[in-house]
Amino acid sequence: MIREDIRNIAIIAHVDHGKTTLVDELLKQSGVFRANQEVAERVMDSNDLERERGITILSKNTAVYYKDTKINIIDTPGHADFGGEVERVLKMVNGVILVVDAFEGAMPQTKFVLQKALELELPVIVCINKIDRPEARPEEVIDEILELFIDLDASDEQLDCPFVFASAKAGYALKELTDDPTDMSPLFETIVNYIPAPQGDPDGPVQVLISTIDYNEYVGRIGVGKVDRGTIKINQEAVLVNHHDPDKKQKVKISKLYEFDGLNKADVPSATIGSIVAISGIADLHIGDTICAPDCPDPIPFQKISEPTISMNFIVNDSPLAGQEGKFVTSRHLRDRLFRELNTDVSLRVEDTDETDTFKVSGRGELHLSILIETMRREGYEFAVSKAEVIYKYDERNKKLEPMELAYIDVPEEFSGTVIQKLSLRKGELQGMSRTSGGSTRLEFAIPSRGLIGFRNDFLTDTKGNGIINTIFDGYGPYKGDLQYRSQGSLIAFENGESVTYGLFNAQDRGTLFIGPGEKVYSGMVIGQSAKPEDIELNVCKTKHLTNTRSSSADEALKLTPPKILSLEQALEFIDTDELLEVTPKSLRIRKKILDPTMRKRASFKNK
Repeated sequence: MIREDIRNIAIIAHVDHGKTTLVDELLKQSGVFRANQEVAERVMDSNDLERERGITILSKNTAVYYKDTKINIIDTPGHADFGGEVERVLKMVNGVILVVDAFEGAMPQTKFVLQKALELELPVIVCINKIDRPEARPEEVIDEILELFIDLDASDEQLDCPFVFASAKAGYALKELTDDPTDMSPLFETIVNYIPAPQGDPDGPVQVLISTIDYNEYVGRIGVGKVDRGTIKINQEAVLVNHHDPDKKQKVKISKLYEFDGLNKADVPSATIGSIVAISGIADLHIGDTICAPDCPDPIPFQKISEPTISMNFIVNDSPLAGQEGKFVTSRHLRDRLFRELNTDVSLRVEDTDETDTFKVSGRGELHLSILIETMRREGYEFAVSKAEVIYKYDERNKKLEPMELAYIDVPEEFSGTVIQKLSLRKGELQGMSRTSGGSTRLEFAIPSRGLIGFRNDFLTDTKGNGIINTIFDGYGPYKGDLQYRSQGSLIAFENGESVTYGLFNAQDRGTLFIGPGEKVYSGMVIGQSAKPEDIELNVCKTKHLTNTRSSSADEALKLTPPKILSLEQALEFIDTDELLEVTPKSLRIRKKILDPTMRKRASFKNK
């Protein structure tokens, strides 16, 4: 049977090419919102961090109606760090819309997401977006996309894909560039006519592959997946099996069933083939599990999620200022919260370590882990994190392997020499150099993942904010040798107390300060970056000795350079291997792992 009344699609693209804005328009024009309803921009990015950063972190499900057809849409992330989200949701759909910026053209992540779709033999609609940009070049972008299809060994059917031209912001799509703009109908028509309708046996034994996990405080885990076979009903007895875990056979009961309707979930008594459903009431539900009829436990194959490449330790905060600003500060709080994150984030790994107050957390990249840190911080957690380190592997001859990345860098020509020099020092190898249509120089580097840790900060400074860097994981390669992360040392506070203008004035000649007057400091806390390679200890709590002729009002004449306030990402990039970042809901403080200066010196001699 073919369900002609349903289409299941995913929207895939490089970061910032307009996926979420496109979904907004499809929602608006399909009548999901009332005519007078106030709608936020990028309504699908519901998470605070997504809205602030303008990026999609978690894939989202929604559904719209066009005439008599229900179109289930999945909005996916564009960042390489959240590639795990893209890989698995493609198992739920029958086709994809590849969104490409009419100016930027095919970018690294475009290649990654398209490759995943072609491997699963999904039909592709190419939507060239932002055609109303003054510098748009849609005709050239068509050629770039077709070249990319050929590079990725697309079949003849996949090469013969439809192109749609759109401006998601202005709310229209065109089948030909010469057409008059009206609304999104040309895109809706292309979806209905080109994306195949789901098909299967509605009377066979039920089979639903869980591709996404949602989590709700009230109902617990919610599994989202497509009904591949049969009909699933409320109160139905079923069995949970997994393709990668042949021993798993767990009896379960379907207590709640929902389908997506606009931005909401609607209760339904049953659902049949092709429907994307959300199922709650099963406590031990994981991504990759298949819900089957008890008499036919037949798991659906599911590709393994890519392994994490980077890890950092999350540690209970033990600084002199510990427990003053956070609500959740104990190792039990920290452990419960980290393991709860595994409910929804499949690319994350959390492990207990030999020390009861330390947990090893592994993810797909620095951004992936920094989003988790920022989320926990906003929830009231207080903890410390170590410098991010890559995860090594060993081959059969016991040779050390490390994760490698392809970095695509667009910079104005005058900065390209500096960038090449910096990346070469970080064991990067230049693989290609070309001109982009915008007049910039595009550099292609193969570089170890650890060579990119702490690089973005320097990169933005070196290119005066004009450079764009995109990276994509490129498998494991031979170890490239030792790397020095930082050429400058830290300025370290000498004693506990409060920073004063006089102490800071004397300290600012030694480097760049991260704090201003009136801030709490403690011995071993990093208060700035040294101008020299070695660490320098300073007393920033030191006040001037007063005499009859020298008064404290003279302090007011001291001019302090404004401190450099580090964001979470900048602080994570700055810290060295012997330092920690103390994270609280109100503050970010960098500190030495060993606070006592004498013990610290002893440890550094031992390590030499």
